[in-house]
Amino acid sequence: MKHVAQKGFTLIELMIVIAIVGILASVALPAYQDYVVRARVAEGFGLATAAKTTVLDVVNSGNVASNTNGYQGDYVSPAATKNISSIAIGKETGAITITTTQAAGAGSLLLVPYTQSGTTVSGLPASTATSTTVSGAVLWKCLAKGASTFAGVSVRDNALETKYVPSDCK
Repeated sequence: MKHVAQKGFTLIELMIVIAIVGILASVALPAYQDYVVRARVAEGFGLATAAKTTVLDVVNSGNVASNTNGYQGDYVSPAATKNISSIAIGKETGAITITTTQAAGAGSLLLVPYTQSGTTVSGLPASTATSTTVSGAVLWKCLAKGASTFAGVSVRDNALETKYVPSDCK
């Protein structure tokens, strides 16, 4: 009797491979979806660059009170996109609020400006302060859901879930 060598896979072997691929896909898809939302939220960081520049211009002017709009200065929010509803600057604190759409987590992410001298962290001067200079560089901290109050700014009720916050912000 002559044995013929098997060519190809049996039905059982193919079914096992398909089952393994299905299990791997069911685990990977939810994690992948979180990464997609994170990327959509990151679009807000690019759009917030103009807002950061406006806050820094007001700080560098040395007289926050001379600007009737406080830290908002002459900032005009960009048009809404598929992922970002709005970007606003807090008149009193200079904190930037990035509001995302449903596709990007449906929440608000705060970028809070602050200065640091040694271990002392402080917010920017009050919007009514005159002839105020800021010593050191202005740094930015992100606040999402569950973050504690930082430099006098607290997280809002509709804050963005921390799992959607880009890695630059953690």
